[in-house]
Amino acid sequence: MAVQAPSLHYSFHEYVRFEAEAHERHEFVGGLILAMAGGTLEHARRTATVIELLGAQLRGQRCGVFDANARVRVTASGSAYYPDASVICGQVQVDPEDQLSATNPIVLVEVLSPSTAEYDRTDKLADYQSIPSVVHVVHVSHSEHQLDVWTRHPEGWLRETWSEGERALLPAISCSLDVSEIYRDPLRG
Repeated sequence: MAVQAPSLHYSFHEYVRFEAEAHERHEFVGGLILAMAGGTLEHARRTATVIELLGAQLRGQRCGVFDANARVRVTASGSAYYPDASVICGQVQVDPEDQLSATNPIVLVEVLSPSTAEYDRTDKLADYQSIPSVVHVVHVSHSEHQLDVWTRHPEGWLRETWSEGERALLPAISCSLDVSEIYRDPLRG
């Protein structure tokens, strides 16, 4: 009698049940449950700075900044991700299959790392761009002091690159990100 290999393809419902009991976070892509890579101290500091900068500018508006604990569901592909930061304006819309997954972010931020940069710039970017509410996708580089901001326009997605001494503009939420501030290390003299 042949032994059947365990399934490597899961339903979203199975993923949600698995994730509720897991000690680490996992993303759900193409029916696969993928463990998230561990972050570095630099990654954590840059993420915290982005959240702090956006939060200060959004104070008083009907928009909220979320950290990497907020799961985002991509309805078009069925995938679920934990972006490093996200912004949702108005009322949070949740996935009908999972009350812990938001479906209407307007901004998604990924702080790139050497192990995930290629994936974040290709497949994950395409998935993020398929979310109807998303207007900006921000990539914070790990190797250079620069931000790539993808912005939805009527003619398609356009990328602008912002470097040291510049402010990356996010007009959909009337915010900007000071590139120098994101890379500043307050612990060095």
